[in-house]
Amino acid sequence: MELRIAGTVNDSIVDGPGIRFTIFTQGCPHHCEGCHNPQTHAFDGGELTDISVLLEKAKSNPLLDGVTFSGGEPFCQAEVLAELGREIKALGLNIVTYTGYTFEQLWSGKNGQNHWGDLLEVTDFLIDGPFIQAQRDWEIKFRGSSNQRYIDCQASIKEGVAVECEP
Repeated sequence: MELRIAGTVNDSIVDGPGIRFTIFTQGCPHHCEGCHNPQTHAFDGGELTDISVLLEKAKSNPLLDGVTFSGGEPFCQAEVLAELGREIKALGLNIVTYTGYTFEQLWSGKNGQNHWGDLLEVTDFLIDGPFIQAQRDWEIKFRGSSNQRYIDCQASIKEGVAVECEP
């Protein structure tokens, strides 16, 4: 399976807890004003990469705590990321997924065609909500604006509502 990506970052400490391998997906419908990654907006940009290549990069770093799916908008490629996520989880790594959607939008809108539920199922922590420049906050961990939430995704699935937690 192939994933359209804008790039990757090894050994990130800003994209979730611990040391992370971050995958920046290509394509985003949100176009948030002040976006940190505007080069990821075009759906035809970036490059197609086989997920086996990304998995090997993650496997090759014994210091990793987890993998982060960022963007772009990861839920635009949910099926492929869910498959990659299952492989990553088998390595014992955790997954953080960033999204411009809210947990509620994803949970209520999930279906067999968009695979949002599949990606939620492999996500340990979800950072949700659009970046809002007027609410930008340099003090909060792993988020760009104060409206964004750090969510325990597995607890949220069990409860059917967003369960916020501390990073």
